[in-house]
Amino acid sequence: MPIINDEIVLKALSTVQEPELGGDLVSRKMIRNLKIEGSNITFTIMLTTPACPLKDVMEKQSTAAIRSMVPDAGAIKINFDSDVRMNRQNPNGQQEQLLPMVKNIIAISSGKGGVGKSTVSVNLAVALAQDGARVGLLDADVYGPNIPMMMGSSEKPKQVSADKIGALEAHGVKMMSIGFLVPPGSSMTWRGPMVHGALQQLMREVEWGTLDYFIVDMPPGTGDAQLTMTQSVQLSGAVIVSTPQDVALGDAVRGIAMFQQMRVPILGIVENMSYFNCPHCGMRTEIFDHGKAEIEAKKRNIPFLGNIPIDTNIRIGGDNGVPIVVSEPDSAVAQAFKHAARQMAARISVLATRTLPVIKG
Repeated sequence: MPIINDEIVLKALSTVQEPELGGDLVSRKMIRNLKIEGSNITFTIMLTTPACPLKDVMEKQSTAAIRSMVPDAGAIKINFDSDVRMNRQNPNGQQEQLLPMVKNIIAISSGKGGVGKSTVSVNLAVALAQDGARVGLLDADVYGPNIPMMMGSSEKPKQVSADKIGALEAHGVKMMSIGFLVPPGSSMTWRGPMVHGALQQLMREVEWGTLDYFIVDMPPGTGDAQLTMTQSVQLSGAVIVSTPQDVALGDAVRGIAMFQQMRVPILGIVENMSYFNCPHCGMRTEIFDHGKAEIEAKKRNIPFLGNIPIDTNIRIGGDNGVPIVVSEPDSAVAQAFKHAARQMAARISVLATRTLPVIKG
């Protein structure tokens, strides 16, 4: 009968591969706090994101590997922790480091309005926070800021130091929007340089603290705000939101081209309003077609993050300031948003292995 000790447990775990990054858990130094008490084994798997979509796979494979090599092992308890890696590219040689304590900045973009980009931004941000990540949400649409309503807050930011205001918080997410700073219903008739200055202020003059993920809800199109973000900060990547119909996909493709031209990685495409399931008869209707965003993603070798169906509760949550991942966390729609958030986080982790800088804190 094998003696249960650190060596044999680590030998067993060295046969378990990290499914996204490759390499085994031991070589990647992902095993921490190994404790053996009699026949009972406890250890921690240190993930690269708390939103890891495959941690259940690692848990099952780790347990099976230990039991295969140590048949007489007693209880096996596996804990999870995370140390999110930074993946912030600097393709344009920016001299000024905005948001220095933010590990990953993600632009959520769409080629046209009306495809539910802000809804996706809000639910991705809250889903990441629910998984245990430190998340910020910036409303970069100065002409039509929707984040205050969708996150259910009308507070005014408070001054926290001589040159900074505090970020507001809702549903576990730190957030800021021009909508918190101007009277409700105000019309922002600003030219490009003013938009540029406003976005830089919302990043530089807000106390964001240390964040794992900073979600930026971009305005639609490929205009001044997009150029400001790609040229002013080091983006980890962009997520493209589209509905399945051809007119929306055509605009989405132009958005992809813009980010690729600026050498910003495309983290994936989300197909929003993908289909509608009637709550009364159960009949599925593909109002705006279905599946074309996934086809486009495969054609361009871009990750596909998932289909989000049309659901009345999404609209209700947006109007009431309670995102569906909060109001209906077990629903199919909420699970679709959570899946997309985890796939996005996994993609960032894979990209981060190429550079490997780490911010502590």
